[in-house]
Amino acid sequence: MPTLPALTAQHMMTSETLFLDTSGLLCLFDTGEARHGSAHEIFRQAKSLLTTNYVLAEFVPLTHVRGLNREYVLKFLQTLVLLPRLELIWLDETLHARAMALLENRLDKTYSLCDAASFIVMRERQITQTLTTDKHFVQEGFIKLLES
Repeated sequence: MPTLPALTAQHMMTSETLFLDTSGLLCLFDTGEARHGSAHEIFRQAKSLLTTNYVLAEFVPLTHVRGLNREYVLKFLQTLVLLPRLELIWLDETLHARAMALLENRLDKTYSLCDAASFIVMRERQITQTLTTDKHFVQEGFIKLLES
């Protein structure tokens, strides 16, 4: 079973909070993923992490589609949410409505509801860097730390 790396921050791009997106979590979890090493190193160096319950909800079916072991996936998430350096944001009705409004204002984009909620949370928290391969974050002005 993949384990979460221990934190020993050395040279993260900045000392700011790192947002964990679904694709970044997949790269971190799946040792067969080409960007696993990069994701592991970025994660290891981050002093502070933030994600949402929507990201976690999106991660489970993504790993299922990829044929990854469900038991390991769930243990990975259970370990992740217990990390003292991780803040997990639970979306409420208001934040969900704001994410829906963002989607309605970006009809030319193919953002998911999870993406839209992530953008709102990142802006509110003034987070610019995300562990992701998703180009949508760049389209919204954020820095993706993994290659697509």
